[in-house]
Amino acid sequence: MKKTAAILLACILTCATLTGCGESDELTPPTLDEVEEVKENVEETAEEVVEAVEGATEEVSDQEKADEVAALIDAIYVQERTEETDAQCAAAKAGWDALTDEQKEMVEGEFADPDYFGRDTGDASKDDPRNADDIGENELLVVSFGTSFNESRANDIAGIEKALEDAYPDWSVRRAFTAQIIINHVQARDGEKIDNMDQALQRAVDNGVKNLVVQPTHLMHGAEYDELKEAVDSYADKFEKVVIAEPLLGEVGKDAKEINADKKAVAEAVVAEAVKTAGYDSLDKADQDGVAFVFMGHGTSHTAAVSYSQMQTQMEELGYKNVFIGTVEGEPEDTECSAVIDKVSAAGYKKVILRPLMVVAGDHANNDMAGDEDDSWKSMFAASNKFDSIDTQIEGLGRIEAIQKQYVEHAGAVINK
Repeated sequence: MKKTAAILLACILTCATLTGCGESDELTPPTLDEVEEVKENVEETAEEVVEAVEGATEEVSDQEKADEVAALIDAIYVQERTEETDAQCAAAKAGWDALTDEQKEMVEGEFADPDYFGRDTGDASKDDPRNADDIGENELLVVSFGTSFNESRANDIAGIEKALEDAYPDWSVRRAFTAQIIINHVQARDGEKIDNMDQALQRAVDNGVKNLVVQPTHLMHGAEYDELKEAVDSYADKFEKVVIAEPLLGEVGKDAKEINADKKAVAEAVVAEAVKTAGYDSLDKADQDGVAFVFMGHGTSHTAAVSYSQMQTQMEELGYKNVFIGTVEGEPEDTECSAVIDKVSAAGYKKVILRPLMVVAGDHANNDMAGDEDDSWKSMFAASNKFDSIDTQIEGLGRIEAIQKQYVEHAGAVINK
């Protein structure tokens, strides 16, 4: 950089000398004061150049480091487990830990962002992955989509697992997640290893399990349930007996008006919990206060989407006129957010309480429902200017005792058979 400054100084001195010529044909040497003034200007300019170059170099270097970590995160944001997955998870976490706080804020990829490792979702040590061996002959495999939110995993999913364990002490309760993306996230961030379906089923085989009962925590007979059944069927000949219990809402039914005892039990349980959490003695008291409860499910393009319409029918059959069903995906169409807003407003309610109709209070509940972004349900309800207040209850179904009981009954129906 000193060499650069010297060159700049020579150039400026030359220019000053030529400038001093004016109209004369003779070159007039600069005075000592002029030389000193030019020298000071050059030194200041040189320092500015140095700072600018070093700053640009540092900025590029920081972004490059952040981009490298973003690429490592994107590499494990996949639904397929390979022989490299464990090493990739470790590399992503090591890369993240090596970044400065400023560099972490720069992490941005196709799926990567600073929240992937940086968001506080609770204490992972409070969760049990239930992947131990020494299973015995009878296994009760509890299969969930999964969540990377530690607090929800420990309360919602583990709540169901513990209830099943207490109800059936002669059966070893184990866990599997169907979302490899989530499994990788939890493993990379928290070091907790959760079995996917293939790992869990192979673990059962290796442990000599003879009787396998699979209890899905899924809401309905949707796409995830179909994938689960396909995985179980591929291992069916490895066990003496294999049965899959019903998901939470039971059989789907043929149309929006067809409901069943499972949907009735779930409707009563989730509404009672929402009313209690809101501080009301009854749903009628909430209704008199102008409060509407909106339960947000996931939604699906699968034929099982009719289950959401059936849940709305069930609410109406129970006389729950201030309870509405919606979905993140807007499938069925009348469960889309703007459609639900119109329904609630048309019914005359000015206060709204949003709550997930999902087993776990994970990303959808925290972001799509209760987030501060413009496209969250909380924000869209507020932006409609049709309501006086919008509140949220970020709690999954899995922590509700009556819902846990429902899963226990479904598992018992096949165990006792």
